[in-house]
Amino acid sequence: MKRLSIALILSLAAASPAFAHLDPAEHGSLAAGFSHPLFGADHILAMVGVGLWAFLVGGRAVWAIPGAFVATMMLGFVAARLGIGLPFVEPVVAASVVVLGLLALVALQVPMPVGMAVVGFFALFHGYAHGGELGEATSATFTAGFALATALLHGIGVGIGFAGNAVSHRGRIAVRMAGGLTALAGLWLVAGA
Repeated sequence: MKRLSIALILSLAAASPAFAHLDPAEHGSLAAGFSHPLFGADHILAMVGVGLWAFLVGGRAVWAIPGAFVATMMLGFVAARLGIGLPFVEPVVAASVVVLGLLALVALQVPMPVGMAVVGFFALFHGYAHGGELGEATSATFTAGFALATALLHGIGVGIGFAGNAVSHRGRIAVRMAGGLTALAGLWLVAGA
């Protein structure tokens, strides 16, 4: 499991952020929305990090924390589409990768509403970034696509947790290490920006 987690994080970190921003003329389709978060390392790492941390918090947080991310991301998306200003979008998106990875690394235990608020903060900025990149294209199908991809990436993070736990009693440590690798990849992305 340790090798699988390391390979997954390294593969995710190698994704090219340049592909995360599609030509606005291509936006508007379900496929464009679904593919959008899958081609940016910052999006992938942050969303998998949410799943890793949600798994480590445990209980109902396994679904509530990722659910809060998706719901709040939609609010950020709408804010961008309405032209409501939000400062520091790119720095907060970059910081989210590091912070979410660190939360998983230390397996920070918080009450579920606190965890939902933490990821919600970052989700607002992720959603805003998506909405700002859409341009003049239709947003309904794009929105559904990127919400689905986001939930899938959260599910991958949670799945890594369950797979690690099923493999051995040290699986939780492997999940925490995956969080640490996520944070390191986030630092690498920030340094490269």
